[in-house]
Amino acid sequence: MRPPPSDWSLWCHRPAGGPTVRPRSVAHSLRVTSVRTAVLCTRTEGGDPLPPPPRRMASSPAMNGPVAKRSEHMQLRGDERGEVLLDALLDGRSAPGLAARAAAGLDVPEQGRYAVVVLRRGAPAGQVMDADGLRFFRRVRADGELVVVALGDRDPAGLATLMARWCPGPGGIGPVADGLAGLGTARRLAEVALLTCQPNEEGIVRLEERMPAALVVSQPELAARLVADVFGPLLALDPADRALLVRTLDAWLECGGSAGRAAGRLYCHRNTVLNRLRRLEQLTSRSLSRPRELVEMMLALDAFRLSASPP
Repeated sequence: MRPPPSDWSLWCHRPAGGPTVRPRSVAHSLRVTSVRTAVLCTRTEGGDPLPPPPRRMASSPAMNGPVAKRSEHMQLRGDERGEVLLDALLDGRSAPGLAARAAAGLDVPEQGRYAVVVLRRGAPAGQVMDADGLRFFRRVRADGELVVVALGDRDPAGLATLMARWCPGPGGIGPVADGLAGLGTARRLAEVALLTCQPNEEGIVRLEERMPAALVVSQPELAARLVADVFGPLLALDPADRALLVRTLDAWLECGGSAGRAAGRLYCHRNTVLNRLRRLEQLTSRSLSRPRELVEMMLALDAFRLSASPP
Protein backbone atom coordinates (compact mmCIF):
# COMPACT_ATOMS: atom_id res chain seq x y z
CA MET A 1 0.00 0.00 0.00
CA ARG A 2 1.27 3.50 -0.88
CA PRO A 3 2.34 5.40 2.25
CA PRO A 4 -0.10 8.08 3.31
CA PRO A 5 0.61 11.70 2.48
CA SER A 6 2.24 13.86 5.10
CA ASP A 7 -0.96 15.84 5.68
CA TRP A 8 -2.58 12.63 7.01
CA SER A 9 -0.43 12.94 10.10
CA LEU A 10 -3.42 13.90 12.21
CA TRP A 11 -5.01 10.54 11.48
CA CYS A 12 -1.81 8.42 11.68
CA HIS A 13 -0.20 7.83 15.05
CA ARG A 14 2.83 5.84 16.13
CA PRO A 15 2.27 4.35 19.61
CA ALA A 16 5.43 4.24 21.71
CA GLY A 17 7.56 1.26 20.67
CA GLY A 18 5.03 0.00 18.11
CA PRO A 19 4.42 0.11 14.36
CA THR A 20 2.78 2.98 12.56
CA VAL A 21 -0.98 2.81 12.79
CA ARG A 22 -2.76 3.73 9.55
CA PRO A 23 -6.42 4.04 8.76
CA ARG A 24 -8.03 1.08 7.01
CA SER A 25 -8.75 3.17 3.96
CA VAL A 26 -9.20 6.71 2.81
CA ALA A 27 -12.95 6.11 2.66
CA HIS A 28 -12.99 5.25 6.34
CA SER A 29 -10.49 7.85 7.41
CA LEU A 30 -12.25 10.83 5.83
CA ARG A 31 -16.00 11.03 5.60
CA VAL A 32 -16.80 14.29 3.85
CA THR A 33 -20.24 15.81 4.31
CA SER A 34 -21.99 18.19 1.95
CA VAL A 35 -20.29 21.12 3.66
CA ARG A 36 -16.82 19.50 3.36
CA THR A 37 -16.54 18.54 7.01
CA ALA A 38 -13.97 15.79 7.61
CA VAL A 39 -14.78 13.12 10.19
CA LEU A 40 -11.88 11.28 11.80
CA CYS A 41 -11.80 7.52 11.73
CA THR A 42 -11.56 6.06 15.20
CA ARG A 43 -10.23 2.55 14.68
CA THR A 44 -7.10 0.97 13.24
CA GLU A 45 -6.81 -1.69 10.63
CA GLY A 46 -7.03 -4.36 13.30
CA GLY A 47 -10.07 -2.82 14.93
CA ASP A 48 -8.23 -1.26 17.84
CA PRO A 49 -9.22 2.27 18.86
CA LEU A 50 -6.93 5.09 17.80
CA PRO A 51 -5.40 7.41 20.36
CA PRO A 52 -7.26 10.70 20.52
CA PRO A 53 -5.86 13.49 18.33
CA PRO A 54 -4.00 16.29 20.08
CA ARG A 55 -6.25 18.96 21.50
CA ARG A 56 -6.12 22.60 20.42
CA MET A 57 -4.50 24.83 22.97
CA ALA A 58 -7.12 26.84 24.78
CA SER A 59 -6.61 30.57 24.89
CA SER A 60 -5.72 31.91 28.29
CA PRO A 61 -7.36 34.85 30.05
CA ALA A 62 -4.10 36.72 29.63
CA MET A 63 -4.50 36.40 25.85
CA ASN A 64 -8.20 37.29 25.91
CA GLY A 65 -7.67 40.37 28.07
CA PRO A 66 -6.01 42.64 25.49
CA VAL A 67 -8.45 41.51 22.78
CA ALA A 68 -11.44 42.27 24.99
CA LYS A 69 -10.00 45.63 25.92
CA ARG A 70 -9.38 46.53 22.28
CA SER A 71 -12.95 45.53 21.40
CA GLU A 72 -14.33 47.60 24.28
CA HIS A 73 -12.17 50.54 23.27
CA MET A 74 -13.42 50.33 19.68
CA GLN A 75 -17.02 50.25 20.94
CA LEU A 76 -16.40 53.33 23.10
CA ARG A 77 -14.84 55.17 20.19
CA GLY A 78 -17.85 54.29 18.04
CA ASP A 79 -20.20 55.65 20.71
CA GLU A 80 -18.15 58.82 20.99
CA ARG A 81 -18.28 59.37 17.23
CA GLY A 82 -22.05 58.93 17.33
CA GLU A 83 -22.35 61.50 20.11
CA VAL A 84 -20.20 64.01 18.21
CA LEU A 85 -22.44 63.60 15.17
CA LEU A 86 -25.50 63.95 17.40
CA ASP A 87 -24.15 67.27 18.70
CA ALA A 88 -23.70 68.46 15.12
CA LEU A 89 -27.33 67.61 14.32
CA LEU A 90 -28.56 69.37 17.46
CA ASP A 91 -26.65 72.48 16.36
CA GLY A 92 -28.58 72.43 13.10
CA ARG A 93 -25.69 71.42 10.88
CA SER A 94 -26.43 69.67 7.62
CA ALA A 95 -24.03 67.67 5.48
CA PRO A 96 -24.49 64.74 3.09
CA GLY A 97 -24.70 61.51 5.06
CA LEU A 98 -24.47 63.22 8.48
CA ALA A 99 -27.78 61.85 9.78
CA ALA A 100 -27.03 58.39 8.39
CA ARG A 101 -23.63 58.25 10.12
CA ALA A 102 -25.14 59.40 13.40
CA ALA A 103 -27.84 56.75 13.13
CA ALA A 104 -25.24 54.04 12.56
CA GLY A 105 -23.06 55.27 15.43
CA LEU A 106 -25.96 55.44 17.90
CA ASP A 107 -27.78 52.34 16.61
CA VAL A 108 -31.03 54.22 16.00
CA PRO A 109 -33.17 54.65 12.85
CA GLU A 110 -32.33 57.67 10.72
CA GLN A 111 -36.00 58.35 9.92
CA GLY A 112 -37.40 57.59 13.39
CA ARG A 113 -39.44 59.89 15.64
CA TYR A 114 -37.44 61.99 18.09
CA ALA A 115 -38.09 64.63 20.74
CA VAL A 116 -35.61 67.09 22.25
CA VAL A 117 -35.82 68.20 25.90
CA VAL A 118 -33.93 71.34 26.99
CA LEU A 119 -33.25 71.75 30.71
CA ARG A 120 -32.32 75.11 32.21
CA ARG A 121 -28.78 75.50 33.47
CA GLY A 122 -28.60 74.57 37.14
CA ALA A 123 -31.77 72.45 37.07
CA PRO A 124 -31.19 69.36 39.24
CA ALA A 125 -31.21 66.22 37.10
CA GLY A 126 -30.81 62.58 38.02
CA GLN A 127 -29.63 59.70 35.89
CA VAL A 128 -31.77 59.51 32.77
CA MET A 129 -32.24 55.86 31.80
CA ASP A 130 -34.05 54.07 29.01
CA ALA A 131 -37.60 53.34 30.11
CA ASP A 132 -41.07 52.56 28.80
CA GLY A 133 -39.76 51.61 25.36
CA LEU A 134 -37.90 54.93 24.94
CA ARG A 135 -34.18 55.58 24.49
CA PHE A 136 -32.51 58.67 25.95
CA PHE A 137 -29.29 60.40 24.84
CA ARG A 138 -28.09 63.01 27.33
CA ARG A 139 -25.81 65.87 26.26
CA VAL A 140 -24.49 68.29 28.89
CA ARG A 141 -23.52 71.76 27.72
CA ALA A 142 -22.28 74.96 29.32
CA ASP A 143 -25.66 76.72 28.95
CA GLY A 144 -27.85 73.80 29.97
CA GLU A 145 -28.60 70.20 29.20
CA LEU A 146 -30.15 68.49 26.20
CA VAL A 147 -31.88 65.12 26.17
CA VAL A 148 -32.70 63.48 22.84
CA VAL A 149 -35.46 60.90 23.13
CA ALA A 150 -36.01 58.16 20.54
CA LEU A 151 -39.78 57.84 20.73
CA GLY A 152 -40.41 54.91 18.41
CA ASP A 153 -44.18 54.70 18.08
CA ARG A 154 -44.87 56.16 21.53
CA ASP A 155 -47.11 59.17 22.16
CA PRO A 156 -44.97 62.18 23.18
CA ALA A 157 -47.78 63.52 25.40
CA GLY A 158 -46.54 61.54 28.41
CA LEU A 159 -42.88 62.49 27.95
CA ALA A 160 -43.08 65.49 30.29
CA THR A 161 -44.37 63.33 33.13
CA LEU A 162 -41.73 60.69 32.45
CA MET A 163 -38.91 63.25 32.42
CA ALA A 164 -40.14 64.69 35.72
CA ARG A 165 -39.05 61.42 37.39
CA TRP A 166 -35.41 62.46 36.88
CA CYS A 167 -35.63 66.25 36.73
CA PRO A 168 -38.18 68.57 38.38
CA GLY A 169 -37.40 71.22 35.80
CA PRO A 170 -37.78 73.71 34.47
CA GLY A 171 -37.50 72.27 31.01
CA GLY A 172 -39.02 72.55 27.57
CA ILE A 173 -39.97 69.93 24.97
CA GLY A 174 -40.09 70.80 21.28
CA PRO A 175 -42.30 69.23 18.60
CA VAL A 176 -41.59 65.71 17.36
CA ALA A 177 -38.86 65.55 14.73
CA ASP A 178 -39.46 63.07 11.91
CA GLY A 179 -35.87 61.96 11.50
CA LEU A 180 -32.46 62.86 12.91
CA ALA A 181 -32.06 65.67 10.39
CA GLY A 182 -34.82 67.60 12.18
CA LEU A 183 -33.13 67.65 15.60
CA GLY A 184 -31.81 71.18 15.13
CA THR A 185 -35.28 72.66 14.67
CA ALA A 186 -36.67 70.53 17.53
CA ARG A 187 -33.93 71.82 19.86
CA ARG A 188 -34.53 75.46 18.93
CA LEU A 189 -38.28 75.18 19.56
CA ALA A 190 -37.66 73.30 22.81
CA GLU A 191 -35.60 76.29 23.95
CA VAL A 192 -38.56 78.54 23.13
CA ALA A 193 -40.79 76.29 25.24
CA LEU A 194 -38.31 76.60 28.11
CA LEU A 195 -38.44 80.41 27.87
CA THR A 196 -42.16 80.27 28.62
CA CYS A 197 -41.41 78.99 32.13
CA GLN A 198 -41.55 81.64 34.83
CA PRO A 199 -38.47 82.31 37.01
CA ASN A 200 -39.51 80.06 39.89
CA GLU A 201 -41.58 77.58 37.90
CA GLU A 202 -40.86 73.87 37.98
CA GLY A 203 -41.96 71.14 35.61
CA ILE A 204 -41.32 70.13 32.02
CA VAL A 205 -43.57 71.92 29.52
CA ARG A 206 -44.42 71.12 25.92
CA LEU A 207 -44.38 73.80 23.23
CA GLU A 208 -47.87 72.78 22.09
CA GLU A 209 -49.22 73.74 25.52
CA ARG A 210 -47.56 77.18 25.56
CA MET A 211 -48.15 78.55 22.06
CA PRO A 212 -49.41 82.07 23.03
CA ALA A 213 -46.55 82.54 25.50
CA ALA A 214 -44.11 81.13 22.93
CA LEU A 215 -45.20 83.77 20.44
CA VAL A 216 -44.54 86.46 23.06
CA VAL A 217 -41.06 85.29 24.09
CA SER A 218 -40.05 84.81 20.45
CA GLN A 219 -40.49 88.56 19.88
CA PRO A 220 -39.12 90.30 22.99
CA GLU A 221 -39.18 93.77 21.47
CA LEU A 222 -42.83 93.48 20.47
CA ALA A 223 -43.63 91.88 23.83
CA ALA A 224 -42.19 94.88 25.68
CA ARG A 225 -44.26 97.27 23.57
CA LEU A 226 -47.38 95.16 24.18
CA VAL A 227 -46.90 95.37 27.96
CA ALA A 228 -46.35 99.11 27.82
CA ASP A 229 -49.40 99.66 25.60
CA VAL A 230 -51.87 97.41 27.45
CA PHE A 231 -50.59 97.53 31.03
CA GLY A 232 -49.11 101.05 31.01
CA PRO A 233 -51.38 102.56 33.71
CA LEU A 234 -51.20 99.32 35.68
CA LEU A 235 -47.40 99.55 35.85
CA ALA A 236 -47.68 102.93 37.54
CA LEU A 237 -49.48 101.46 40.57
CA ASP A 238 -47.90 100.49 43.86
CA PRO A 239 -46.15 97.11 43.40
CA ALA A 240 -48.40 95.38 45.96
CA ASP A 241 -51.57 96.78 44.37
CA ARG A 242 -50.36 95.88 40.89
CA ALA A 243 -49.47 92.32 41.97
CA LEU A 244 -52.95 91.87 43.47
CA LEU A 245 -54.72 92.84 40.23
CA VAL A 246 -52.39 90.71 38.08
CA ARG A 247 -52.86 87.70 40.37
CA THR A 248 -56.66 88.13 40.20
CA LEU A 249 -56.65 88.27 36.39
CA ASP A 250 -54.40 85.20 36.23
CA ALA A 251 -56.66 83.21 38.59
CA TRP A 252 -59.78 84.24 36.65
CA LEU A 253 -58.24 83.05 33.36
CA GLU A 254 -57.00 79.78 34.90
CA CYS A 255 -60.53 79.13 36.21
CA GLY A 256 -62.09 79.53 32.77
CA GLY A 257 -63.58 82.96 33.46
CA SER A 258 -65.44 81.82 36.59
CA ALA A 259 -65.40 84.51 39.31
CA GLY A 260 -66.68 82.03 41.89
CA ARG A 261 -63.88 79.50 41.28
CA ALA A 262 -61.29 82.27 41.18
CA ALA A 263 -62.58 83.55 44.54
CA GLY A 264 -62.05 80.08 46.02
CA ARG A 265 -58.50 80.01 44.75
CA LEU A 266 -57.77 83.53 46.04
CA TYR A 267 -59.57 83.02 49.38
CA CYS A 268 -61.87 85.99 48.91
CA HIS A 269 -65.50 86.72 48.02
CA ARG A 270 -66.80 86.42 44.46
CA ASN A 271 -67.77 90.11 44.41
CA THR A 272 -64.21 91.02 45.39
CA VAL A 273 -62.95 89.26 42.26
CA LEU A 274 -65.49 91.07 40.08
CA ASN A 275 -64.57 94.45 41.56
CA ARG A 276 -60.87 93.87 40.90
CA LEU A 277 -61.57 92.85 37.31
CA ARG A 278 -63.66 95.98 36.71
CA ARG A 279 -60.84 98.13 38.04
CA LEU A 280 -58.43 96.34 35.73
CA GLU A 281 -60.69 97.05 32.76
CA GLN A 282 -60.76 100.73 33.65
CA LEU A 283 -56.98 100.94 33.95
CA THR A 284 -56.31 99.18 30.63
CA SER A 285 -59.27 100.63 28.70
CA ARG A 286 -60.12 97.11 27.58
CA SER A 287 -63.11 94.87 28.24
CA LEU A 288 -62.68 91.24 29.26
CA SER A 289 -65.98 90.43 27.57
CA ARG A 290 -64.69 91.38 24.10
CA PRO A 291 -62.68 88.52 22.53
CA ARG A 292 -60.05 90.63 20.74
CA GLU A 293 -59.36 92.78 23.77
CA LEU A 294 -59.30 89.68 25.97
CA VAL A 295 -56.59 88.18 23.71
CA GLU A 296 -54.53 91.36 24.09
CA MET A 297 -54.89 91.17 27.85
CA MET A 298 -53.84 87.52 27.89
CA LEU A 299 -50.75 88.10 25.72
CA ALA A 300 -49.79 91.16 27.74
CA LEU A 301 -50.14 89.14 30.94
CA ASP A 302 -47.81 86.44 29.56
CA ALA A 303 -45.28 89.05 28.48
CA PHE A 304 -45.45 90.79 31.87
CA ARG A 305 -44.96 87.56 33.85
CA LEU A 306 -42.07 86.39 31.67
CA SER A 307 -40.29 89.73 31.47
CA ALA A 308 -38.24 88.87 34.57
CA SER A 309 -37.34 85.35 33.35
CA PRO A 310 -33.64 84.55 33.21
CA PRO A 311 -32.17 84.01 29.74
